[in-house]
Amino acid sequence: MDAKRAIAVVEDSRFLDHVGPAGHPERPERLTAVGSALDARTEPLSRLALRSASADEILRVHTRAHFDEVRAAAARAPSRLDADTYASSDSFEVALLAAGASVDLAKRVAGRDAASGLAAVRPPGHHAESDRAMGFCLFNNVAIAARALQQDLGIDRILVLDWDVHHGNGTQHFFEADDSVLYVSTHQFPFYPGTGSVGETGVGAGEGFTLNIPLPAGCGDVEYVGVLQRLVAPAAIAFRPEMILVSAGFDSHRDDPLAAMNVTADGFRGMTSIIRSLADDLSGGRLAFILEGGYSASGLIDGVTSVMDGIVGSDPTPYPSETDVSPNSVLQRVTDQVSGLHGRAFPRLKAV
Repeated sequence: MDAKRAIAVVEDSRFLDHVGPAGHPERPERLTAVGSALDARTEPLSRLALRSASADEILRVHTRAHFDEVRAAAARAPSRLDADTYASSDSFEVALLAAGASVDLAKRVAGRDAASGLAAVRPPGHHAESDRAMGFCLFNNVAIAARALQQDLGIDRILVLDWDVHHGNGTQHFFEADDSVLYVSTHQFPFYPGTGSVGETGVGAGEGFTLNIPLPAGCGDVEYVGVLQRLVAPAAIAFRPEMILVSAGFDSHRDDPLAAMNVTADGFRGMTSIIRSLADDLSGGRLAFILEGGYSASGLIDGVTSVMDGIVGSDPTPYPSETDVSPNSVLQRVTDQVSGLHGRAFPRLKAV
């Protein structure tokens, strides 16, 4: 692989400086697990230098009051922004680094200076609303990256696929009135944060461009890979994105302590293979992954290893085709529910 087109990775010890209360699941050791998975790679990786996001980049999606509150929370640390979300003395600066890294990775891939890539950042971002932190998240990294691609590089249509086990309420709300961003979320439901029902489809000009795929507890590889095959792929083909961003949470892994899903390394590898194929067909290969959740070391190692395997072209384990799925299965019920609601916005869904 040409060094210029190597897989780009953002990984840095400064992300460890966001430190929470003892026993908090969103802890620095998460990135130790991610680092071990990346260190095991043999293909060339392009390591990107860190920079802080500018205030202007943050303020494209967040209010000034929220920006100032995160900074103030770090100044008075240790502090809490909600029951789950903390700030230590370095958290504001680390959150700016996470946002800046996400922007730079997305731009590097969009400009074809990297084949694909992963931003191994923390704190995560997809729960952060325009005006408040929540769910471990301070600034919404993927939303900030998406707006940077649109406003700085002129990329119009962006697909944001959020496969974290929790619904990305913040990301949905940023884009729900916007037909230039297709937001797709697979998530355990009902579950935290309580949003993400199948009936949340966008508002105004964005009606139909929010595609929620709620899944009951206990789903695993067959269901996750199946909904990417049967729902995400047809929607992506109809939308034809110029760039794909993945909010890559690994808390749907069977070992994760905060959820009740059963995805394995094979499932994450299959999901990555599908989304990479879509990027190759629709977006000139432009695909970037931004770390969200994942709270077990084994889940993070399996997930990151599988994403990297999928990026460089390893084939997933074979899964049942659509004709092999039982009419009474969870996968069929979810597919019927989602395609029945979104068939008008994305006609290809009617064929599943």
